[in-house]
Amino acid sequence: MSLGVKSKRVLTRLLQAIPTVFGILVVCFILTRALPGDPAAYFAGDMADEASIEQVRENLGLDQPMPMQFVTYVGDLLQGDLGVAISTGQTVTQELAKRLPASLELTLGALLLALTIAVPLGVLAATRPNSWVDHLCRFLVTAGVSLPTFFTGLALLYVFYYLLGWAPPPMGRLDMMFLPPESITGFYTIDSLIAGDWALFKASLAQMALPLITLALFTLAPIARMTRAAMLQTLASDYVRTARAAGLSRRRVLVTYAFRNALLPVITTLGMVFSFVLGANVLVEKVFAWPGIGSFAVEALVVSDYAAVQGFVLSMALLFVALNLLIDVTYTLIDPRVGEDS
Repeated sequence: MSLGVKSKRVLTRLLQAIPTVFGILVVCFILTRALPGDPAAYFAGDMADEASIEQVRENLGLDQPMPMQFVTYVGDLLQGDLGVAISTGQTVTQELAKRLPASLELTLGALLLALTIAVPLGVLAATRPNSWVDHLCRFLVTAGVSLPTFFTGLALLYVFYYLLGWAPPPMGRLDMMFLPPESITGFYTIDSLIAGDWALFKASLAQMALPLITLALFTLAPIARMTRAAMLQTLASDYVRTARAAGLSRRRVLVTYAFRNALLPVITTLGMVFSFVLGANVLVEKVFAWPGIGSFAVEALVVSDYAAVQGFVLSMALLFVALNLLIDVTYTLIDPRVGEDS
């Protein structure tokens, strides 16, 4: 496939994402206005009178008609202004920039751990049907899709923190004895490695271990299930039987013919899995007091902070669209048939 065709496909996907993001903006704007509570009353304080509350409402632009509020919001958004979070007094952009690395470190780490376990497990289960590996894969898949993330997180805390004392207390990204590393990537584990501080790296990794495992157990279930199903289907195909009949080695048949073709639906599944992780991440962050954008969104919902909730949903939508674009491009590179001109 030529470079021009690849560029055209990427541009098409970018253009297709614009209506999606706009639709999310509209739905989010309408739903946040339906939240109970009055953010103007919260911002003005418990002792404020009606005149003060009305003045705050005018300052926030909440006295305008809904269409005008939406136009104002979109106009500010195009200028990079997501508004001010009334729960913290900081701009939403600052809050998201401060908290997003924490969520991404947890989410991407869980995806990486899940892929490292789920893909080999799914391949082994497909090549050894009805063996102990196959039964283990089915058990993990069933447990992963059945157990809620908050239950898994609380169970891990009870066993490894309360009973065994192996894990540190769930108090965020670092123990109070340590100072955060100099921010380069925003990921404490990577930044501590760059700084050469092994003690800080171990401390940040220890704090992240339980929430990472909680998300990974939830994430690896659909990946392992899809890998196993795709490998079983591929191993039963005609071209794999032909490759075996031609005398090719078992390793070459599995890697070159079976696994490469079975990887295509697994990559497609990653987009769906990522959206699941974003939703589960909110609960995990609250359980482990992780200072990410998920906990920030929950706090904003409690006080009906429109700007903060809209900023959270928009950032999640952009992350989801960007990852799906990346997966689509990766799919195109792996399978040359995708994106060819007809």
